[in-house]
Amino acid sequence: MSGGSGSFLEIQPSELAFPFELMKQSSCSMTLTNKTDHYVAFKVKTTNPKQYCVRPNIGVVLPGLTCDVTVTMQAQKEAPPDMQCKDKFLVQSVAAENGATTQDINAAMFNKEPGRVVDEFKLRVIYVPTTTPSAIPEESELGSSAHSFAQENGTHHFAMPQSVSRSSAESTKEKSSEATSMISKLTEEKMSAIQQNQKLRQELELLRKESSKNSGSFSITFLIIAGILGIVVGYILKRT
Repeated sequence: MSGGSGSFLEIQPSELAFPFELMKQSSCSMTLTNKTDHYVAFKVKTTNPKQYCVRPNIGVVLPGLTCDVTVTMQAQKEAPPDMQCKDKFLVQSVAAENGATTQDINAAMFNKEPGRVVDEFKLRVIYVPTTTPSAIPEESELGSSAHSFAQENGTHHFAMPQSVSRSSAESTKEKSSEATSMISKLTEEKMSAIQQNQKLRQELELLRKESSKNSGSFSITFLIIAGILGIVVGYILKRT
């Protein structure tokens, strides 16, 4: 960025560019070069003194030498519209007596009076955004992009196995439920058959006792009932 030149000082740069980031201080600097063969006093002013800190804001530059001035901008709570700043700085410079120091500088030296030359150079303030995207993506960004690309381009390849796996799991779950229900039903039938068997055995025992008391004619009836009982029990046990 080009600088400015007056009768006494050459000022670099011609604009104060502050890296802008919310809630953070920002600094920039300017260089004042004495291009004369005598001492030059300077003073730096701004249209917004509460917003900036200038060090040094006054001083003396020896012949052929330079002085660096640092300007610090206070932290900003919000960004201005379109990142445009209306603040400005003014650098005033006058010839000073040889051997003069900062303690010899006073406000009256910069008053414009007949026979006194006061150079003035204005600098505008610009904001430089610090959140510009990086030209070279970082490794994590590359990984994220690759993962995103794989997801976008692999949808048709991976969606089907997931669907098949889900359907297979549901089918297995249904079959397991059916098998459990069938086992429970068979168990109930088996218990019922055992109970009926015990009941028939008890009735058979009663008939046997009664037949022993009566005539032998009950032997044929006993054999018939026993046969029927055996057939029924065998059928029930076969089903279970």
